[in-house]
Amino acid sequence: MGAGMRRGLVAVAVLAAVATAGCDGGTGPHRVVKGTPPASPYRGRLDVPTKELDGSGPRALRLASGAAGRALECDGEIYEGSGPDGWTSSEGGDTPEAGLDLYFDMVQPDLPAHGYRVERREKDRVLYSFDVDGRTKVAVVVAKDQKNRPGWGPETSASCDPAELPVSFTKGWEIWTDRAGGRVPVSRLTSSPGPEHCGWQSAHFLDLNGTTYARDPEGVLGVDLLTAPYRGHARVPAGAHDTGYRYRHWRLWLTDDKATAYVRTSDGVEAWPRLAQGVGCK
Repeated sequence: MGAGMRRGLVAVAVLAAVATAGCDGGTGPHRVVKGTPPASPYRGRLDVPTKELDGSGPRALRLASGAAGRALECDGEIYEGSGPDGWTSSEGGDTPEAGLDLYFDMVQPDLPAHGYRVERREKDRVLYSFDVDGRTKVAVVVAKDQKNRPGWGPETSASCDPAELPVSFTKGWEIWTDRAGGRVPVSRLTSSPGPEHCGWQSAHFLDLNGTTYARDPEGVLGVDLLTAPYRGHARVPAGAHDTGYRYRHWRLWLTDDKATAYVRTSDGVEAWPRLAQGVGCK
């Protein structure tokens, strides 16, 4: 299962939460606020050329997201980043803030929809940032009257890992914690229910550093999709170690070969097998 598929499974679980938290109606939170300037605001160019590469690694995301990617202040690597897209004259905004609204209308990102601050303003570009503890975690550059983009609209955007966003926004995500209680980046470890449109909603997926394990108590995945049977009542084998990763009452244990994820629950231990290579939901 590739990175896009894994993120897709998680996105299904968070869409409802994002839709609820992201509404920017007339009586709701303001999309743009004054805020407090960061200690070290972005001072680079806003018209940074973008470049599309194959893949979705940090370098590819930084090149694709131009100035927005450069403006981020992530604790870890960039998580999402994209460059310009076109729109018609009837869609472009009359103001930079209308251009930011167009970004949310066009892209519908899994990001906070309000609480952005103007970090940098130029004649034909404005950098909006969403900050956490004075550090930029989401950046959107809007531009005016660019090629195939009349009026104000989004030029580049980028964001840090969802684990770096406020807890109030990430309620729809299953964000694990480490031994010290810190939130683990979802790019390293994440879990989510199976997608309903595949009939997999009774299953649960856990992805750790690119290896995906599955909880399948009702057998909806079938034997061909798993490398071993799921076991709802198991024992942690000798030699397994506690990873320190926790999500609610789940505790993750692994053996050195990482063939099976042993999840301690309040009721015992479950054995989650790895998914077979190339598994996907259409």
